[in-house]
Amino acid sequence: MANLVMTEDETMLADAARGFLDKSAPVKAFRDLRDAGKTHDAKMWKEMADMGWAGVLVPESAGGSDMGHAAAGVLAHEMGKTLVVSPFLSTAVIAATALRNVSDARAEKALAAIATGDVTYALAVDETSKFNPEATSMVATREGNGFRLSGKKTFVVDGALADRLLVLAKTDDGLTLFDIPADRAGITRNAQNMIDARDSARIDFDNVEATGEDVLGQVDSAMSVLKPAIEAGQAALAAEMAGLSAGAFGMTVAYLKERKQFGTVIGNFQALQHRAAHLWCEIEVTASAIVNAGRLLDEDPDNAIMAVSLAKARATSTAQLAVQEGVQMHGGIGMTDAYDIGFYMKRARVGAEWLGDYGYHANQVAKHRGF
Repeated sequence: MANLVMTEDETMLADAARGFLDKSAPVKAFRDLRDAGKTHDAKMWKEMADMGWAGVLVPESAGGSDMGHAAAGVLAHEMGKTLVVSPFLSTAVIAATALRNVSDARAEKALAAIATGDVTYALAVDETSKFNPEATSMVATREGNGFRLSGKKTFVVDGALADRLLVLAKTDDGLTLFDIPADRAGITRNAQNMIDARDSARIDFDNVEATGEDVLGQVDSAMSVLKPAIEAGQAALAAEMAGLSAGAFGMTVAYLKERKQFGTVIGNFQALQHRAAHLWCEIEVTASAIVNAGRLLDEDPDNAIMAVSLAKARATSTAQLAVQEGVQMHGGIGMTDAYDIGFYMKRARVGAEWLGDYGYHANQVAKHRGF
């Protein structure tokens, strides 16, 4: 059993992250970004990179801080509390994990660019309304020493603004992962801002050229590189959703302490106290599941899949409870744009679907338990 208590270093990292984010990325900053019609704050991402966050999973040999998956989860958790908008999950977690599973000079160079914040990535895997990478139908047709990619990808988070794309496609005897620039000829990106006002895209590939150097890993063996990257992303997303739950809970409790009804602060009502206590317990149990997933990804990554799926499933369920309770306890004003609690509900809805919904991960847990 992994240690489910944060270490002293992790606690210090969380405190430092919270200090920076409270100043540079409060919920108001997210509201201002949305109102300005923007889905990315390049200046803030560069500041995160300067603090080593973009290189949290990049080896020191490539200029990263190489703090590990548990530390990545700590950062994602703190970002979730104030709904920080950044390419952290897509770039610093998913892409960095994929690249570090490939041992060549090109991957090392790409990792170095991630660590400095100079390059961002998006994962182009989904093709239908549900997450199912192994059912990919996009085709990569052989042409000489390279390939031609044709097909469509949907729900590509950070896909409208990313510099590069990790693209999964079907080849002769399996699936192959490609790392290609997002502006390559034949690629059309259709920006689709999500309900939580973050960057997403539907991407069309029309006979896009891909050379042998664009292949990440081995041809027909995408999952050897993609599987650990996806699991890293799922664990970090779960951590972000747990942070979201904590942020929504804190906002709700603060409202319970100030709102009066019938001359009494509503936080004195026992029914609301019981609901708040139940939510707090759920948040704490979920936090343990997320710490466990991070520990296993660091210590035994080949056998972390059940822990990761458990963390994502619990984080999805807890976030849903947190935002529903938050909106309800705010009363009618919780449904208005004037109050921030609605932002948490929208972010939770998107997080629930990205990289596998509750049903997908519950099925993964059941399968690995022999059911």
